[in-house]
Amino acid sequence: MKAGAFDYIHKPVNVDELDLAIKKALKSLEMEKKIDGLLIEPSRNFRVGDIIGTGNEMREIFKTIGTVSKSRTTVLIQGESGTGKELIAKVIHNNTSSDEPFIAVNCSAIVETLLESELFGHEKGSFTGAVARKLGKFELARFGTVFLDEISEMSVNLQAKLLRVLQEMEFERVGGKDRVKVNARIMAATNKDLKLMVKEGKFRDDLYYRLNIVAINLPPLRSRRQDIPPLIDYLLSKINLDLHKKIIGVSGEMMEKFMSYAWPGNIRELENLLVRACVVAKGQVLGVGDFPELGKDSQPIGAQADQTTEVFKPEEPGKFLTLDQVEERYIRKIIKETDKNKGEICETLGISRPTFERKLEKYGISFERE
Repeated sequence: MKAGAFDYIHKPVNVDELDLAIKKALKSLEMEKKIDGLLIEPSRNFRVGDIIGTGNEMREIFKTIGTVSKSRTTVLIQGESGTGKELIAKVIHNNTSSDEPFIAVNCSAIVETLLESELFGHEKGSFTGAVARKLGKFELARFGTVFLDEISEMSVNLQAKLLRVLQEMEFERVGGKDRVKVNARIMAATNKDLKLMVKEGKFRDDLYYRLNIVAINLPPLRSRRQDIPPLIDYLLSKINLDLHKKIIGVSGEMMEKFMSYAWPGNIRELENLLVRACVVAKGQVLGVGDFPELGKDSQPIGAQADQTTEVFKPEEPGKFLTLDQVEERYIRKIIKETDKNKGEICETLGISRPTFERKLEKYGISFERE
């Protein structure tokens, strides 16, 4: 019964009792199928795998995915945090080499000294603590995919080594001499403007051009609000399966709030809000009361834009602020006017924790809230 059996019958078997149990099981199965039909099969237009999109931008992205899935060329995926960059990479991988490993590496979450070993592996005794040979991600991926997330956070030193890998399709383990051939496909993602970083001297131009063979630029959720209803349907079907819930949808009033909200965290924020609401929901339709985060204090796109423009106002008429001045003002504003901790602020800004720490130090901002 714990494993999922519907019922049990004692021996010797009573035929009438068996017949009744089978009828009950079939009726229960029929009801489950009807519910699943409502929850698991929402309307999905122009989707590839689990990607939801109906606008022209998303249609072009679907075409690009179909094209690059037929080859093993390098792909650069750009977009704000929470727009689904890793999902795009996984779809391309599954359409190209689904039987091989997909290995994601967050370049901002690993310190430089360890990231090199993570990517390329190391030989025994190559550094303190290297007690045995370790294979890196490029070897472990075999003929699959290495997905380099937050590529903009990679140090200049490692950028040079990655460039060599892309050029020669081989590398050496840390502390080793033997050359190892790269068979994996390389995809990278960033929430930064790499082209601008190249102009500012913060990212190697030759590596940028090597990565940017095929570029996919994901639009933020606020610029494709027509996708919010089908996204909600899809996410609710997924959440229902994970949490064993039977949430059918959201109320009309709540949908209006969703459609006017700016979604700084994009699809990830939408999913997190829906998960929290489903956990505490008492009914099958989610209403305003299930989303306290988007209650009276939430603001539509226009109101948030008006508030944000205060950051860009120069102290003297006719003059303009530098990018650093705007960035500093914006960071100080978020810290001052919200109760967010460092992790939440990093998600709002679309930057990694190490980058946020560097900006605090750069602008002399004291921030100890956790």
